[in-house]
Amino acid sequence: MLGYGLDPTMIVLIPAVLLSMWAQSKVQSTFNQYSRIAARGNVTADSVARMLLTLYGMSNMPINHVSGNLTDHYDPRNRTLNLSDGVYGNRSIASIGVAAHEVGHAIQHHESYAPLMLRNGIVPAVNVCSTASMPLFFIGLLMGNGMLVNLGIILFAGALVFHLITLPVEINASSRALALLEQTHTLAPDELSGAKKVLTAAAWTYIASALMALLQLLRLILISRSRRR
Repeated sequence: MLGYGLDPTMIVLIPAVLLSMWAQSKVQSTFNQYSRIAARGNVTADSVARMLLTLYGMSNMPINHVSGNLTDHYDPRNRTLNLSDGVYGNRSIASIGVAAHEVGHAIQHHESYAPLMLRNGIVPAVNVCSTASMPLFFIGLLMGNGMLVNLGIILFAGALVFHLITLPVEINASSRALALLEQTHTLAPDELSGAKKVLTAAAWTYIASALMALLQLLRLILISRSRRR
């Protein structure tokens, strides 16, 4: 029972924890492997990003160098591309693949890709759901207030929606990236295979996050039902 010894419902999360650990290890090892292989085109990741943005009429979009490892991201709030220490200025297959992926997000925004626009639109609500769901749930348990417990579960379900919408957004960005790198002959076919492995490994981290959220929701439901007995 919750609060006395080991919470038995934690076992529900084990598959997601294991997948998350594997995914993080996979993305790091795959990135490291292909970050040591320079693309034969001898171009840097940021210059590739600039070239691809220009193809879509976004030549003026800032490309920033941000600190950290694999902290690359496209910021839709100020429409900037942000490349990490291991990507910006790097000539490796991995760095070019990651930079192209972020360009994929910029193109999604430029073309008003529906899943991205939906994800961006629900971010404020998701932040509220994520912040309030667990406190409401456990306060409800302590007070024996079923309404608060249910509200916490509902809010957590709202946060799960964000993870589920993120999956097609990330997969589509990678598909766009690989297609562009092939169409522009930026990477040779064997190099493109390496970039695909890097982006596929990264996609598993989003799958793991979605599974974790789904199983956490199931755990909350199990806890709620056990307390009503």
